[in-house]
Amino acid sequence: MSASTASVPGADLLAALLDGMDAALCALDADGMVTHWNREAERILGWSAGEAVGRRGFDGWAARSADAEDTLARLMRAMTAPGRQVHEFALLRKDGGRVLVRTQTAGVRGPDGAPAGVYCAFSEVHVQVDLERSLALSEALFGEAPWGVVLVDVDLRPAVVNAYAARALGTARTTPLGRPLGELVTRGAEELEAAVQHVLAAGAPPAPADLWVTLDGPRGERRRCWRSGFVRLSSPLAEEPEPVPLGVGWLFQDVTEARLAEREADRLRFRWNQLHRAGVAAAECEDPEDAAAVLLDFAVAGFADHVLVDRALPDGRLVRALATPSGAPGPVTRTATGGIPLPYPPTHPALRSLTGPGPTRASATTERPGAAGPLGAAPAPDWSAGLLWPPGMAHALCVPLRARARTLGVATFLRSPSRPAFERDDAVYAETVAGRVAAALDGG
Repeated sequence: MSASTASVPGADLLAALLDGMDAALCALDADGMVTHWNREAERILGWSAGEAVGRRGFDGWAARSADAEDTLARLMRAMTAPGRQVHEFALLRKDGGRVLVRTQTAGVRGPDGAPAGVYCAFSEVHVQVDLERSLALSEALFGEAPWGVVLVDVDLRPAVVNAYAARALGTARTTPLGRPLGELVTRGAEELEAAVQHVLAAGAPPAPADLWVTLDGPRGERRRCWRSGFVRLSSPLAEEPEPVPLGVGWLFQDVTEARLAEREADRLRFRWNQLHRAGVAAAECEDPEDAAAVLLDFAVAGFADHVLVDRALPDGRLVRALATPSGAPGPVTRTATGGIPLPYPPTHPALRSLTGPGPTRASATTERPGAAGPLGAAPAPDWSAGLLWPPGMAHALCVPLRARARTLGVATFLRSPSRPAFERDDAVYAETVAGRVAAALDGG
């Protein structure tokens, strides 16, 4: 508000604009006379516009006499200096207290281009420092922060992506902007979008969560685990009890290697605990085949859907000795085959394992003659049944049963199409199980 502009057209509009500003503002003419003083300046220092406008400088009211001339001189230098000048001053409140303010001052030119005065925007230093700290934090987060930061707008599209997040997504920083999350993430986008929608509606979850996603890349798909936290972003200028959110801040770190290591450790711990329990239980069995069946019952849990044991005859053929039921899940039991050899073809995986140096792995799409397609595709209905295994299986691991330098037979572990194919570490575990089963059978 300004007493000197009361009769000027538009003065009411100017006063309203000045009083509505969030920053304190005062203006001085070329002689150092205060011409404008808004409400935020009154709030900070306590001096009203009527008390401030018309005074020369700050001596005797808003500054100590010892500081007033220097303060005015530094402000007035901005009248002829280029750009904005930044200063810090200790000013006086109306109640006598002192307050440290940071000012931004710039010169004002008259209609003829000559210096006509200065305007000065100021705020309490701690408020300015808080603002600058927030800005610095934002710049740091969107620079080379050691975690990914993505601002997702209310339309579930990235608005800002930092360098870490861009590398994790395998794109440049500007590439994901404005694109649906489903275009950036091959699998896992639904879970990510659901998390963002939950935050928009109900606020941030109480703790970070692991999100598994699949990304496309030049070397094929990549499966990654991102430890993710979310915060809802609302405008600090909104005064509603529940302001409309601006979007969601998504912060994440790639923890894939750690989670895979934890998963592997849990799997190994479970498997070796099973083997320990199997050994204790098998030690109580008098019959060798009962002991082998008990060992396999413990070993197959969580490892395979079916297990078969074929004993080797002197002529190299195999006869079924132990098996899990081909229908509903059940324990390993003896089979009544009457000693009739199995009509395995020469290329059967079990026979290859019997005469080979170690385990043999097979999957439906790699064993079916003339088959083509990616591993993991649904097998033909007759694949496993045609190999004299329970129908509907997609993956097999055949391991020779060896004891005292003799091959006693073959153990075959089978998995359904819903489970992954056997891998190298699965073969190591299966060999350990086969060694114990062979030792039990050899005892008979």
